[in-house]
Amino acid sequence: MKKVIISIIISVFFSFGLYSKDIFVSPKGNNQNPGTKEKPIQSLLMAKQMAYDLLKSGQHKNVTIWLADGIHNIAKPLVFEPFESSLPNSSLAFKSLQGTKPVISGGLKLSNWSKRQDGFWTCKLSDMAPGLQNVRELFVNGKRASRARFPNTDFLRVKKAGEDKRTNFYFEKGDFPIPSKSKNVELVFMHDWSITRIGVKEINADANQLIAVDNIGAKSPSFFTIDNWEPHPRYFLENALEFIDLDFEWVFLPETREIVIHLPKNTDPSKFNIVTPLSEGLVSLVGKEDKPIRNIQFEGITFQYAKWSIPSGGYCGIQATFYDQRRENNEWNWNSIPGAVSAIWSDGLVFSNCSFKNLGGTGLLLGAGCRRSMIKNSEFDDISGNGIMIGEGQDRQKNGTNWYKSAPEQVASENTIENCRINNCGSQFYCAVGIWAGLTSKTTIKNNEISNLPYTGISIGWMWSTETTPCQENIIDGNHIHHIMNALSDGGGIYMLGLQPRSKLINNHIHDVKKNVGSAESNGMFLDEGITDVRVENNLIYNIAKSPIRFHKATKNLVQGNYLFCQESNPPIRYNRTQEQDIEKVNNEVLFKGQLGYDEVLKIAISQFSTKAKK
Repeated sequence: MKKVIISIIISVFFSFGLYSKDIFVSPKGNNQNPGTKEKPIQSLLMAKQMAYDLLKSGQHKNVTIWLADGIHNIAKPLVFEPFESSLPNSSLAFKSLQGTKPVISGGLKLSNWSKRQDGFWTCKLSDMAPGLQNVRELFVNGKRASRARFPNTDFLRVKKAGEDKRTNFYFEKGDFPIPSKSKNVELVFMHDWSITRIGVKEINADANQLIAVDNIGAKSPSFFTIDNWEPHPRYFLENALEFIDLDFEWVFLPETREIVIHLPKNTDPSKFNIVTPLSEGLVSLVGKEDKPIRNIQFEGITFQYAKWSIPSGGYCGIQATFYDQRRENNEWNWNSIPGAVSAIWSDGLVFSNCSFKNLGGTGLLLGAGCRRSMIKNSEFDDISGNGIMIGEGQDRQKNGTNWYKSAPEQVASENTIENCRINNCGSQFYCAVGIWAGLTSKTTIKNNEISNLPYTGISIGWMWSTETTPCQENIIDGNHIHHIMNALSDGGGIYMLGLQPRSKLINNHIHDVKKNVGSAESNGMFLDEGITDVRVENNLIYNIAKSPIRFHKATKNLVQGNYLFCQESNPPIRYNRTQEQDIEKVNNEVLFKGQLGYDEVLKIAISQFSTKAKK
C-alpha cells in the first residue's frame, strides 16, 4: 500500500513539474539570465516569447510570468497572438509577486530641463524621444497636469455661429487673450452629450472670429452643427503660452518640439517625477475569428501611461468616445478611441486586482468576438476615454453587410465586470463613460462603484431603433453610481439603448446627477430608443436634478419595487415619445423633496443598499 501511495505522490509531483512553469521578470534583471526567481530576466517581451515556446513544446500546460516590484518600461505595446499547445486548456498568466506592485509603463520620464527667461521650465524632446511628435498629456508625480487653458475652470460662450455653422464662430471682443501662435491652440467645444477637440486654423482679432482646421462637430449625424442644441454653446481653448497662469500648467510647442511648464516658485524639475506617455497602447491581445486567443490572465498588475493621438482633422465626438473620421473616398465612418489594453477574438481572459491609470485612450477594451472574460476587483482612475469597453458597435462588415446581420453569432458574450472601482474617466474626452457595453449578449456588470464622471456611468446597447440584433439578456446589478454628468447632458447613471430583450437593471444605487448645463435632461436611468422587455427593479435613485427615470421611444417594460426620490417639480418617470401605459409600474416607493418622511425613508433606504454592497 505504501508503494502505491509513494507512486501516486511521485506521479502528481512529476505531473505538476511537467505541466507548470514559472518565469521571473524584474526591472533589475538581466536578459542573459535563465528567468528564475534568483536570476530574473528584464524584458517582458522576452518573457512572453519564452512562455510561448514552453507552451508550444507540449511539456508545459500552464506558464506563469511573475513580475517583480518596480517599473517595467515599454516603448511599444506587447502584442499577444493565439499560442499553440498540444495540451488542452493551456494557460498563460502574468502575476505580481506577493507584496509587490509591478507597473507596466509606456511613459517617458523627462529630464534635461532648463529655465527660460520668463521663469518657465522647458524640455526639448529631440534627444530624449526623436519619434515623439506630439504631446497631449503630462503627469507630475502620478497626477495629471493641466494643459494650459482659458478659462481655467469655467467656459466661454459662442457669440454667433459662422455662416456654414460648421467651421467657425464669432466671440466677444476681450473674451480671451489672443495667442501669438494660434495654430498651436486646440479648441474644446461642448455639444450636449459629446465634445469636439480640434486644432485652430486662425483667430482673427479684428473680426473676433475663430476658424478651426476642419468641421466643429461630427459630419455624421448631420445635426452636429455649432448651434444645434444651444444658440451660445460652451467652449474653451488649450495649449497657448498666454494661458499659463497656474502652477503645473504646461504647453507643447510643436515647431520646436518642446514642453514648457510653470512650476512652483523656488522649485525645479528635479524635485518631481514628470512623465509623458510614449507608447501608443500597452497590451494588445489579437485573436482571429477562427482561432481565438484563449486563457490569458493578468493579476495584480498596474497599467500606466499610454498615449493616443487624435486625428489630424480633430476629434469630433458622437457618443461614448465614438467619433467620425474621414476615409480615403471622402466618406465618413465611426471609430472608437482605442484601449491601452485591448483584445479581439478572445475567450477566457481574466483581469483581476489590476490597476489602470493615467491613460490617454480607453482603459481596457474587449472588442469583437470576446467571450467568457472576467474583469474583477480592479481599479480604473484618470482615464482620458472610457474606463472599460465591452463588445462593439454596428459598423464592422462581414460578407458585405453589417456583422450583426450576417454573423450575429460573433457577438461579444458572457463577459463579466465585477467589484471594480471606476473613477475620473473622460479626463480629455468628456463624452466618455465609466463602462460601455455595445451590442453584447449576456454581459454582467455587477457590484462596481462608478463615480466622478463628466458624462454617463454605464452605457449599454448601441442601436437607435427597434431593429433586432444579438444584443440581449444583459444584467446591470448592484452597482453604486454617483456624481456623474458633471460636464455634459442627455445621459444618466445608467444609459440603455436599443432592443435588448430580457435584460435587467436591478439593485443599483444611483445618486448625485447634476443639473444639466446643455439643453437635454439627464436622469438616474435613461432608457432610450428601442428599449423593450427590460426589467427595472429594486433600484435606489435620489439626488437627481431631473426625473429619476426617463424613457424615450420605448415600448413595453416593467418598473417594479424601486425607491424613487424626486425633486419637488419632477415626476418619478419621464415619458418622451413613450406611451405611459406601456410602462408597467408595480410597488414603487415614490417620495418628493419636502414631503413628510422623505429624509427618514431615504436614510433607511441608503442604509439597506449600503449593507447589501458590503455582503
